[in-house]
Amino acid sequence: MALETNPECRRLCNEFDWDTASVGPVDGWSVELRTLVNVMLGSLQPMLIVWGPSQTTLYNDGYAAMCGHRHPAAFGRPFGELWHDIWDQVEPIISAAFAGQGTSMEDIEFVMHRNGYPEETHFAFSYTPVRDPWGTVLGMFCACTEQTATVAERKAERTLRERFEQVFELSPGGIALLGGPDHVFEYANEVYYSMIGTDREIIGKTVADAVSEVVRQGYIDILDGVYRTGEPFVAKNLEIELNRGTAGEKQNRVIDLVYQPMREDDGTVSGILVQALDVTDLRAEQQKQELLSHELGHRLKNQLAMIQAIASQTLRNSPDLASARLRLSDRIGVLSAAHDTILLGGVGASTVNQLVEQIISTHDDPANPRITVSGTRVKVGSRPSLSLSLILHELATNATKFGALSEPDGRVSIRWMVTGPKSDRFELIWSESGGPPVAQPETLGSGMRLINAGLNGTSDSTVEFSYPPDGLVCVIGADLDGFQQEH
Repeated sequence: MALETNPECRRLCNEFDWDTASVGPVDGWSVELRTLVNVMLGSLQPMLIVWGPSQTTLYNDGYAAMCGHRHPAAFGRPFGELWHDIWDQVEPIISAAFAGQGTSMEDIEFVMHRNGYPEETHFAFSYTPVRDPWGTVLGMFCACTEQTATVAERKAERTLRERFEQVFELSPGGIALLGGPDHVFEYANEVYYSMIGTDREIIGKTVADAVSEVVRQGYIDILDGVYRTGEPFVAKNLEIELNRGTAGEKQNRVIDLVYQPMREDDGTVSGILVQALDVTDLRAEQQKQELLSHELGHRLKNQLAMIQAIASQTLRNSPDLASARLRLSDRIGVLSAAHDTILLGGVGASTVNQLVEQIISTHDDPANPRITVSGTRVKVGSRPSLSLSLILHELATNATKFGALSEPDGRVSIRWMVTGPKSDRFELIWSESGGPPVAQPETLGSGMRLINAGLNGTSDSTVEFSYPPDGLVCVIGADLDGFQQEH
């Protein structure tokens, strides 16, 4: 047994007091109105009839749901009373229909108060003029569909998609979406473009065409495997060669890479999500830190060995514990200052200028300078740097106690240069003048032994003393490669 169509609005139509309405009693209705009412009440689609000069409103159950709380009071009343809150938008359309002009819209937006509060609504409809046999417009017939929920769903989907795109754009790594078995680019964020080269046009192209250099590197085979098996591919520290920049220059990069299969509702793979992070600079920094750690450990061993040797020599040649403590503290302080100079000069290197300036700041008076220096900028490796600092300190200490700097008019000259027929040797000359008479010592103290030990880390170090009447002269030499080499 078929269900009765539009039972509520059919009952309203049957029970309505049409005798008092502008359209008059049902027996007097025109054939056109009778026919349209029967069609309307027999349809499941929302339908509306607006009839006569008073624009009396008749509708079915489908349209009643669109009226909200204004149903059933709106049935049989003027159309303007039903939609009074949006009449400025509706009136031109209904007037056009009564003027004989039909209107069809796929989506029109209204802000209605049909349920007591403002809400955004959307409708698709057609207003069709209804004429009598002589062409006079009697009313308007409308078949319509409310699309509010559908439009809201589309907006929600669009908002969600835009948020996902925003997330993709804010991602610190490159992201791309590949569609189909040929891996066609459907989307790529700015970071991905910056990785492969911003001048490339890739959307709508296959990976093989858009980033052709990856084919011979095996990345297409990996993509094929992910698409075929549905198993993701995850790898770190992959080396890849990319033709980046406007000139397409080749660059070797290191990336962390993820190929994640994307599936349809039935489980079939339809595309691949690419996540790539350029870690070239990060890996280089890590390697640098590893190198620094290794260098630090190596240098620490060397310094400990040197401190051990200094301590042993100082304790062995000191007359008492107090003087040994003083000398040892003094020499370790020089080592510490020399080490700071190395760090300031760069990783594992300082210059002779820096070491000499260190001695001047410790043993000379800026108001009455008595140490003069001259020499070119010469780099010195870490181990020779520490040795040279100690030697200069011992020479300055001896000059202050017994030599030129012990007299008011005494002077010290420090000169250094690169010498030799092949410019392959370093030489520093310490010469004193204006001090007390000097003579070659009969025995060597611990300081002189340290100086005579030469420059640590070099393969051909020499130390020569001479004792002219005017003052001590010490010439220190070493092979230039050993002098500048890091150990």
